[in-house]
Amino acid sequence: MVKDSVSVWEDCLRFIKSQVGEQSFRTWFEPIVPLSIKENVITIQVPSQFFYEYLEEHYVQLLRQVIHSELGPMGRLEYSVIVDSGSAQNQPYSVTLPNQAPKNKWEQDRQPSVRSPFEMPSVEEEWRHSNLNSNYDFENYIEGDCNRLARSAGIAVAEKPGITSFNPLMVYGGVGLGKTHLIQSIGNKIRRDNKNNFVLYVSSEKFTTQFTDAIKNNSIQSFTNFYLQVDTLIIDDVQFFAGKEKTQEMFFHIFNHLHQTGKQIVMSSDRPPRDLKGLQDRLLSRFKWGLTADLQMPDFETRIAIIGRKMQSDGIYIPEDVVEYLAYSVDTNVRELEGVLISLIAHATLNKTDINLELAKQTLKNIVHDIESEVGVDYIQKSVGEYFQISVEDLKDKTRKKEIVIARQVAMYLCKEYTNHSLKSIGYHFGGRDHSTVIHAVQSVSDMMDLDAKFCHSIEELKKKMRMKAI
Repeated sequence: MVKDSVSVWEDCLRFIKSQVGEQSFRTWFEPIVPLSIKENVITIQVPSQFFYEYLEEHYVQLLRQVIHSELGPMGRLEYSVIVDSGSAQNQPYSVTLPNQAPKNKWEQDRQPSVRSPFEMPSVEEEWRHSNLNSNYDFENYIEGDCNRLARSAGIAVAEKPGITSFNPLMVYGGVGLGKTHLIQSIGNKIRRDNKNNFVLYVSSEKFTTQFTDAIKNNSIQSFTNFYLQVDTLIIDDVQFFAGKEKTQEMFFHIFNHLHQTGKQIVMSSDRPPRDLKGLQDRLLSRFKWGLTADLQMPDFETRIAIIGRKMQSDGIYIPEDVVEYLAYSVDTNVRELEGVLISLIAHATLNKTDINLELAKQTLKNIVHDIESEVGVDYIQKSVGEYFQISVEDLKDKTRKKEIVIARQVAMYLCKEYTNHSLKSIGYHFGGRDHSTVIHAVQSVSDMMDLDAKFCHSIEELKKKMRMKAI
């Protein structure tokens, strides 16, 4: 009976699996695809030139042994090596290479399974060395409009690593917006759900340092072998690869191999791929293969939810007016908001006092820039009230008296000019008004300054006071 290439290779795999470790089998033999068999020659497809070279260096004797067993003493093995994976318009390009004979007797006699210094010896040890922070998970990653796409994509990847079209998954955003939290949440969920999946989290700087050390120690092969065994590779801050040509070259080959063998790649950056400078074009093009999702500054509702989660996890109570004040005042990023909360709790604990609005304001003076300069909303409201002889309470009140409305609009205008508060935050400090009210106030003041010289002089006087206070 004439055997086909699939059945012959399946018989080969059964023997190979009994001779090598599970991790090595999954990494180096499962990705192989049998293509054809002609007379006593079987052709198998491997995903890269490096893959071919690794098999020939480490498993040549084992492969020759199993081929001779299945096809007889004249049996031979040939590789179809994918050089270019192609595209929708172009077919993949591959070359055929023969199986080489062992170089010497020592190589013939050595064990087929070779463990490098980087290789993980067991699933349990892989778990310990994934470099993930177990505190990062999806349960404590608050969802909002600012991160919904990225979070949903992260969960999809974590549930089916390497299977979705989100490969690679690139998450980008500014400082303190939760990139590291999100990508490590992906890794932690994969580890919990699939203990056989080797997950590795590493910063781009650590990857570069490891590669540099491998060059110094003449252990590049071991370094590469280690990374090619990874099932889910999570790289943080890939923008720091910029200008490091040799590191980019190595990462390019590792990326190609992992992607072609169906492994999951997750990355983070402080900007989208199109804005990354100092990276090779071929590397940037691969970053765009999957999904790129951004993280934006958290909106008011998300900040409220973050504070609520902190209260719940720490078992503390913060009054509602303080929660709203913090959420409106700290509208930059999650890290700064969490820093303010920690400082507030510390102040209350050390001073043995309750958390209240006055304590929150005092705490923010040492953290938030526009409050630290003392040209904050409170100062502007007080200055405008004194100038127009109106109380701060009137500025926040719902009254529509003309003189109060004008003073309120002036105060809003100055807040827009001299603080970093958003329009929504400014409106909150004036009796919970909508951001559209602030826009209208700013425009009204600008129009009146163009039409009324006396009014313009008043605004300039107030501006001078703001500038003097900021010095």
